[in-house]
Amino acid sequence: MKHFDLVVIGSGSGDTVIGDRPAGWTVALVEDQAVGFGGTCLNVGCIPSKMFVHTADLAEDARAANAFGVDLPAPAVRWLAIRKRVFDRIDQRSADGLRDSRAGGPNLTLFEGKGQFTGPNTLLVNDGETISADRFVIAAGSRPIVPDVPGLQDAGFLTNETIMRVEKLPERLVILGAGAIAAEFSHVFSALGVHVTVISRSGSMLTREDEDVSQLFTGIARRKWDLRQRREATRVERTSTGIRVHLRDPDGGDGDDVDDVESVQEFVEGDELLVAVGRRSNADRLNLSAAGVATHPDGRIAVDSRQRTNVPGIFAIGDVSSEHQLKHVANHEARVVAHNFSHPDEPTESDHRFVPHAVFTSPQIASVGLTEQRARAEGVPYVVGKRDYSEIAYGWAMNDPEGFAKVLADPQTGRLLGAHIIGPQASVLIQPLIQAMSLGQDAATVARGQYWIHPAMSELVENALLDLPQRSAKSPVN
Repeated sequence: MKHFDLVVIGSGSGDTVIGDRPAGWTVALVEDQAVGFGGTCLNVGCIPSKMFVHTADLAEDARAANAFGVDLPAPAVRWLAIRKRVFDRIDQRSADGLRDSRAGGPNLTLFEGKGQFTGPNTLLVNDGETISADRFVIAAGSRPIVPDVPGLQDAGFLTNETIMRVEKLPERLVILGAGAIAAEFSHVFSALGVHVTVISRSGSMLTREDEDVSQLFTGIARRKWDLRQRREATRVERTSTGIRVHLRDPDGGDGDDVDDVESVQEFVEGDELLVAVGRRSNADRLNLSAAGVATHPDGRIAVDSRQRTNVPGIFAIGDVSSEHQLKHVANHEARVVAHNFSHPDEPTESDHRFVPHAVFTSPQIASVGLTEQRARAEGVPYVVGKRDYSEIAYGWAMNDPEGFAKVLADPQTGRLLGAHIIGPQASVLIQPLIQAMSLGQDAATVARGQYWIHPAMSELVENALLDLPQRSAKSPVN
């Protein structure tokens, strides 16, 4: 049996741990390549999807150019060229990583295939070989949730892991789900000329966002797409003209007999169906019970602030254990684990107090900290500052786009509790607010303790801060 100082399961953020390990350690990397070498973000997630988003933004901007006095021809979409631009780069990067790992490096051995625990210190790898290690880092990621809808498997469907590689751009796309993945792909495909139908079980899209953000985005979505609110899929079938999804009100509002799905005749049709109802941890694929590793009720691996499981020597990072399912969180956790391996006498902990996220749809959305509805539910005192894009000079330059920046602050200390932006470049504009929260700066210090370039779009953030009641600041706003 081969023994290693460290075994890493997953080649995404787990690769960071390998690169920063103590000198001289022997390491095994176990990768089943379910989505490609390099993990979800590189192959089927953040990076390729945002390359598609940027293309969609260009097409959308071209269609809107006449409002600015610039007449452009309607965009001619070359889907195969778009796809090639993205995956020529992505696939090469993935192949390079695999090649380098196969070649090995100092004390590195690659095992291609699945890994399953047979004990707290042993792992069965693809060809029946068992390896052992002093330490394991589980970075096995997540996969799309596939709901149990009658006919779905037989009819065929796409997920975020497959839709970007379709051979032909569909004329009609049905999207099941109303969260971040659904919002991003709705933007991508509608901007490229596809008729998009979105099925939302709730009354709004992006319900985890601040209520004002969700409300505005839902209204925009109604105008741009065929949004079916308060609907759930009861049956899916493949027809001669495409795919048909039968719907009903989950609360029984359509039809007298809510138990009889045929009593509701509503349905939508498309050429393809994208299932985008979320993702789940891959922890259930690792035979964790053999190692005694504890999990949360939703299947995620339970870890402490140092990413340690309940079993000594076994750690977990990223989607397999995190509720956030964000690449920047996985990278942060990988750095914590790597640091603690190299500096066991000076350990550090993961900091998940202010985890930001963005939704790269149109309009773009970014958020960090408390939403207003959560602050109310938890009884947290707060005040609100808010400013629309249409109220700043650069907003005028952009023809007053819909959207705003909203900040929540402690009424006594002025410390920021949350920030939410919907509109152009939201993911960039929110960064100084993330910094302020992380460094404990109060709103007045951020607003008046520095210059803000005029007339840049960043004045949106400045003015939202200045809109907070002055009593919430530690010092008067000048």
